[in-house]
Amino acid sequence: MRPLAEEDDFMNKAITDGVVLMPPAFAQGLNVWARGDGTPGSDTYQGTATAAFVPADLDFSGCLEIQKTDATQKLRYMGETPLLPGCYLRITARIKAMSGPLPSVRIAGWAGGSGGTHVSGVNETGNSVSLTAYGEIIEVSAIVGAGQRTGVDMVWGRAPLYGHFGLDLTGPNGGVVRVDDIIVEDITSAFHRDMMNIVDVRDFGAVGNGVSDDHAAFIAADQAANGRKVFVPSGTYRVGSSLTLNERIEFEGKLDMDAGDILSLTKDFNLPKYIEAFGGDEELAFRKGFQALLNNADHETLDLGGRRVTITEPLDMQAIEGTRNSFAQRRVIRNGQLYVSSGPAWDVDVTTSDASYDTADDDRLYNVSNVANIQVGSLVQGAGVGREVYVREVNVAAQEVRLSGPLYDAAGRQSYGFQRFKYVLDFGGFELFSQLVLLDLEILCRGHASGIMMPRSGVANSLRNCTINRPRDRGLTSVGSGCQGMFIEGCQFITNEGGTDAQVRTSIGMNANANDLKIRNNRASQFRHFAVLGGQNYIVSGNHVFQGDSKTDGARLAGFVFTRTNVNHTFTANYVDNCFVEWTNESTSSPENSGGFSFSALSVTNNVFLCSDVAPWFSFMVIKPYGAGHTLRGFTMTGNMFRSTKGTIDRVERINTTFASLNMSAVRDVAVTGNMFLNVVTGTENPLTLDHSQSNHAKTWYVSFAGRLPFGGRAQRVTSVTHRSKIKTPANVTQYTAPWVTPEQGGNGDVVEVDWEKDVNGTVTITARMDG
Repeated sequence: MRPLAEEDDFMNKAITDGVVLMPPAFAQGLNVWARGDGTPGSDTYQGTATAAFVPADLDFSGCLEIQKTDATQKLRYMGETPLLPGCYLRITARIKAMSGPLPSVRIAGWAGGSGGTHVSGVNETGNSVSLTAYGEIIEVSAIVGAGQRTGVDMVWGRAPLYGHFGLDLTGPNGGVVRVDDIIVEDITSAFHRDMMNIVDVRDFGAVGNGVSDDHAAFIAADQAANGRKVFVPSGTYRVGSSLTLNERIEFEGKLDMDAGDILSLTKDFNLPKYIEAFGGDEELAFRKGFQALLNNADHETLDLGGRRVTITEPLDMQAIEGTRNSFAQRRVIRNGQLYVSSGPAWDVDVTTSDASYDTADDDRLYNVSNVANIQVGSLVQGAGVGREVYVREVNVAAQEVRLSGPLYDAAGRQSYGFQRFKYVLDFGGFELFSQLVLLDLEILCRGHASGIMMPRSGVANSLRNCTINRPRDRGLTSVGSGCQGMFIEGCQFITNEGGTDAQVRTSIGMNANANDLKIRNNRASQFRHFAVLGGQNYIVSGNHVFQGDSKTDGARLAGFVFTRTNVNHTFTANYVDNCFVEWTNESTSSPENSGGFSFSALSVTNNVFLCSDVAPWFSFMVIKPYGAGHTLRGFTMTGNMFRSTKGTIDRVERINTTFASLNMSAVRDVAVTGNMFLNVVTGTENPLTLDHSQSNHAKTWYVSFAGRLPFGGRAQRVTSVTHRSKIKTPANVTQYTAPWVTPEQGGNGDVVEVDWEKDVNGTVTITARMDG
């Protein structure tokens, strides 16, 4: 028997696993050598007149002598030689002609499958060699294995589990030949010199023709790898169902999978590897990576590896996942760019419908015509509709549309417009998605697409250290409560409208409807509004928002819009540049005050407010009631710096009375102190302390606070009157009696009457408050 090469020993299954490959020598008996296929019950050469064992031969130490009597004279070992996954066997025979007609010889076998069945359809013979001279030793061999590799004569795939191997004699009958002992050896290492760390899927039956289903071959290769790397050579490998691979993998070829089937690369879970898996198709790779992210507990982060992925159409993230509409485990997408390629897929869908609205059910439209054409996530427009109201749900059967919030003045029936913007990352198909983290991403919208749509509900989603670059319509949109407890931190929102005047811009950086957001340390430039915020209990800090243009005395719009009355917001350490904070109650179906806290619980502290080239009536803090009867019941504005760099402004705060004013007689709990006013005509303060000097003698002094109380407030109460000089009568007699004060005098209620016992003059310091 020929010895195996030493370098092949590590792959020799006879050594490593104790697998018996070699058939017995002819000297041990001919009762295991069949004249047929070698299957149980086959006729053997034992006692056959045309065959005999020759113990002594000049060339062979012991051999089988056969006279050819059949058209195809078969010789098969009846033992089952195992075919192990990934192994390649070489069957070798040495033969010489002794007399009579010269036949041809070839290696042959019979492929056995599960339960002893014959596996048809595979090649069971090697190349045929003709015997040309008597006594000349001819060696024939053939290699059998699962993979379609160069040098493999008998490609059997994974179905055969064993073989009956030997040889065939073909050609003329009557000749006599002698056959040396047949050798079966493992030569897998001839195909894999680096087999210690590579397992080739072809060795487990993968075809790579783009048609045959190679799923089973990938599973088998992965199981056999046992810490080694799975290798996918050139070709297109059709994988007909979801595939999980637990070992590292290297791709030269690519995979072909249906959209709903999941590829989970548990030890190579990153976008660059998925790009390799799908032949460089970045967008498909991202889809498959996200799909796996939500369907495998072995990984919680999809790392884009710093790659820029070209996106040709909106990514409907729920449709990509395909099997669920809710998810509530932490998942992270990080470290790369999504680059929008222009095309009609980004065109905004617009429709118009008539609908009815009832304030008793204030988040729905009823009897909606054309309802089937209205898409979830559409922006709603119409008379009495506030900013950033979206379609949260559509019930076609009931002809109803559920809204992200109430409408402030839309009772009855009217026509509404619906605009469905197209988002690069659209999570709007998820009814619930919590703990989503988008980290270190740049979304390059390029003026073609909007950025991110949040799921319809969810808690503690995060956008951290991301850039939304040049969104066409919206940077980040919430159509429901998917923004509940959201973190937006360290992000940039870069406009697509930098060259336009502020008042004609249409894009908005972000909106939110739910409560408890943290909006911190972001930078936003030149949107119509940076943030339209409809919830409560926000921390807004460290943001730099600038929205100016080059127009002299230009209009400026709100950078931050708070759309509820009782907000409980902390607005701290922000840099508000050429825009303002607008506080409204447009997110209510009953804008008139019918009780409750009214405008309350807003703290504006230690911010920098800057403007330039604005009209004098510009203000940094604007309250805009959408209905009558409202007042201010809790407001703090302390430690801020207000500055106009070109020209002056009249004051830093005001009331927009487009719809209604505030009831200034009912104001409570206002603190406006310690602010700095640069190039502001009228600085304001509450409580406000000023000196009043009365030059003429009078019993009643009229002390005017002349609009210096915040929002032009009324002097509701006087907390102190202190003499700054002697109070004297016309006879120059000093008076020591205290005056009586009457607040809220004059047409604006900002005059305090100071009444003395006699006509007197002098100077007093007086402190008044606008809150009762």
